[in-house]
Amino acid sequence: MPSLIDLRRRIRAVKNTQQITKAMKMIAASRLRRTQERVLNARPFAIQSKRVLADLAARTDSSAHPLLAVRDEKTVLVIVLTSDKGLCGSFNTNIIKAAGAFLLEHREQKQVVGLIGRKGRDFFRRRGYEPVIERVNIFQNLTFEIAREIADFAAELFTDQKIDAVYLVYNEFKSVMQQRIVTERLLPIAPEEFSDKNPAAHVGYIYEPNAAALFAQMLPGYVRVQVWRALLESAAAENAARMTAMDAATENATDMIDALTLYMNKVRQAAITREIIEVVSGAQAH
Repeated sequence: MPSLIDLRRRIRAVKNTQQITKAMKMIAASRLRRTQERVLNARPFAIQSKRVLADLAARTDSSAHPLLAVRDEKTVLVIVLTSDKGLCGSFNTNIIKAAGAFLLEHREQKQVVGLIGRKGRDFFRRRGYEPVIERVNIFQNLTFEIAREIADFAAELFTDQKIDAVYLVYNEFKSVMQQRIVTERLLPIAPEEFSDKNPAAHVGYIYEPNAAALFAQMLPGYVRVQVWRALLESAAAENAARMTAMDAATENATDMIDALTLYMNKVRQAAITREIIEVVSGAQAH
């Protein structure tokens, strides 16, 4: 049976840990408010740009721009978005599992990876993957320039025909309690990806001077916006997952403190009872 000193020391250690988890929960909640606002601001533009390109791509031949070219996927680039830090529940585990399943499914093709975030980079490097794109410690100060660099590099590889397709694997922010794993093709931008089964939903855009000039401006921007949105979604989902995990850890610490306190009181009561019995027995002996 542990002594009272050991129990008090353990309770004190759990209380200290509880203070840390509570502080981390508050920090994650504060960051979540900012990242959630940025995601909600970025979504309408990303969705509307996708709708515009749906109409234009449906009317234009794929030779109008290199990013529209559909080739046999002999070499694929998979960009995996994870966090730089842990203590966020199953956030990184789910992403890594989804990326691993995708790579296993496409094992017949040549695979190259882009790793955003320290957790994903460390995992895949230990398994022999050498990333062509690597970014760590970017979520503390996430800017559009970072998304531009990643998108432009991926587009350059695709345009130079070094790769035949680009896929994104990331956590999409749904709510504080829910994140959704997304695996989507970023390149090539094929018309069938944007096709709508409802013809009435198509808007008849008028554009000039020609499709090639318009795509030259819109398609690189579209790729940047999609990467930017994925980064924002991942950042918001990470903060939500961390807040949820730290809230659960704080509640578990409270339960553990209550259980240890109850056990300590029982041990103390047993010690007091034993001392009384010893005093009474000694008095009766005399």
